[in-house]
Amino acid sequence: MSTSPGSSAPDHGPRAGGESLRANEPLAGHEPLTVEGPLTAHKPLTGHEPLTVEGPLTAHKPLTGHEPLTVNEHRALVDALAAPLAPLTLPLLGDDPATQPTGVGSRSSAQTGGTAEPRPDKGFPAPGRPARDCLGAVLARDMDARLAVPPFTNSAMDGFAVRFADVTPGTPLPVAGDIPAGDTSPHELVAGTAWRIMTGAPLPAGADTVVKVEHTDHAPGVRRPPASVTITELPRRGANIRQAGEDVAVGTPVLAAGTLLDATALAAAASVGYRELAVHPRPRVGIVTTGAELVGAGDELAAGQVPDSNSVLLRGLVRGAGADVAAVVRTDDDPQHLREALAGWHDVDLVLTAGGISAGAYEVVRQVLEPMGVRFHHVAQQPGGPQGVGTLGVAEGRVPVLCLPGNPVSVFVSFHVYAAGLIAVLAGRATTTAPRTVDVSAGEGWSSPPAKTQFIPLRLASDGAVHPIHRLGSGSHLVASLPLADGLGVVPAGVGRVAPDDRLQFIDTRAGTPLSARRSSEDFHE
Repeated sequence: MSTSPGSSAPDHGPRAGGESLRANEPLAGHEPLTVEGPLTAHKPLTGHEPLTVEGPLTAHKPLTGHEPLTVNEHRALVDALAAPLAPLTLPLLGDDPATQPTGVGSRSSAQTGGTAEPRPDKGFPAPGRPARDCLGAVLARDMDARLAVPPFTNSAMDGFAVRFADVTPGTPLPVAGDIPAGDTSPHELVAGTAWRIMTGAPLPAGADTVVKVEHTDHAPGVRRPPASVTITELPRRGANIRQAGEDVAVGTPVLAAGTLLDATALAAAASVGYRELAVHPRPRVGIVTTGAELVGAGDELAAGQVPDSNSVLLRGLVRGAGADVAAVVRTDDDPQHLREALAGWHDVDLVLTAGGISAGAYEVVRQVLEPMGVRFHHVAQQPGGPQGVGTLGVAEGRVPVLCLPGNPVSVFVSFHVYAAGLIAVLAGRATTTAPRTVDVSAGEGWSSPPAKTQFIPLRLASDGAVHPIHRLGSGSHLVASLPLADGLGVVPAGVGRVAPDDRLQFIDTRAGTPLSARRSSEDFHE
């Protein structure tokens, strides 16, 4: 990579000077992002160096906004706000009636109630709040089994419970009756008889083997049990029986503190006797988008108006990052309207704003939050230079607030570079807000502003090389091209040009999505 100046547009031409990182360096695996200093052959960004802040933030370097902060200096301010949310005891899953089973004719019925996800409303918080539960939360304490799994010895097949010693192929056995799954009555097997039994039903006392119905003369699916049954194929002794506790015994450790609770973890918790768990909950996020020019997505546009894509973008990013959208405000440029809207917020753990933070005459977020102690400054990055960070009084406490620029690509970049990591720390899933990166190879050249760290949306080709998604590079307004991005390339300050085969750090914004599912962006370009 070269340190010569230039714009951010892709460049297919030759290198303009400077040394390249070795093109044959191995990919580094998911290391914290460090972005200060030029890329050279002597200092590859492999990700093995820890996150650094270039100089302490002291009274000798006030945050006046006259000198841009480095990315790491701004991150230090974000990290200072980051701590896991206090544990809460929450139900395994919420009480949304659409997701709860209803007991029809069973011994218990599920309670109903709850709220749907809030919808944005111009100038005011969205009504309601998301139901809080354990899905996607982080377990706060070790979980040991309260129940054995299975809790009782039961049949693994539909068939007939017998004593192995009583079975002679071709000789009928009297059938004492039926034991369906869910039968709580005690049953005993008399020598020389059989019980018809269903999968999951408790084994009658005295039985030691279950013969599959397919290995008898009884037709499967018949509702009434037969008077007698003839075994046609002899199983081994103890066949088709699940012993009590053979999976997990009472007191066995099942899940460790720090486990991210997915559907399988919650099913395991339910199976060993839990209906609720102590967790670091998913953060509840309040979102503010600003601008008198904004109208709802799909609404008819008057002259000078634009759709509010930031509201949709941030709501999707927040949910994708494992948090809940608790409130949404779209406000005009009147500071009083924003103050009134924020006054109604109580159940939020983090506030994200988009727009209204620069030096213009109608910067409503800055006008409202700066007197409350939120810091506003420029960061030496492209896109997303204007940034704000601090805390906001909500209910009886204070919560972190990150103020992002208003251009959609700047919102996308700032979210992945700062906000996603803050959400992860609040949720107990990470200890730093720094995004994880991998080392990739540039498939073509482009220019970068040498005085800034560039975060450029890139697509990942099938050969592993990365390419800019648009001929204008990291333009902050190119929201319609964002679906083509697989992640963000990180070009450090001091580098003016990226050349083909240069190595650079890459923030995968589609982590977990198989490469095969990303081919649409490559097909679009090829």
